[in-house]
Amino acid sequence: MSEIKYYSEEGLQKLKDELHHLIAVDRPAAAAAIAEARDKGDLSENAEYDAAKEAQGHLEARISKLQDLIANARLLDESKIDTSKVLLLSKITIRNTKNNMKQVYTIVPESEADLKKGLISVSSPFAQAFLGRKAGENVEVVVPAGTMHFEILSVER
Repeated sequence: MSEIKYYSEEGLQKLKDELHHLIAVDRPAAAAAIAEARDKGDLSENAEYDAAKEAQGHLEARISKLQDLIANARLLDESKIDTSKVLLLSKITIRNTKNNMKQVYTIVPESEADLKKGLISVSSPFAQAFLGRKAGENVEVVVPAGTMHFEILSVER
């Protein structure tokens, strides 16, 4: 049995959309590619057939993994998130106390992390340093280059 993972409504919908696309579009395309390769003759020396079968195997593995993830997914109720402290799905504004640079991050489930969009994984050491903290607190984050010091300016949902 897989572990339970938590998702925002948007993150869970992305998984469902990907699964639907794989089943409705990619699976029939893989079957057609196998049929086309099979029609080209001797299967024992047919590299195209072997490649199509291997691609189908990868596709079925991804479908199976997504089905398992969705079956064990739990939806986070964003309306019940406590905004007095940093938790999963909190949007935090922080200030680097050394250079006064402000940054805004949202702490999200691991599968939804995207640093370019300001979405950091709840399991990352950076996010872990902020969890449970409140606005106004100073936080030390140990990074490979040393220790960084931040002030939490705000915590939002």
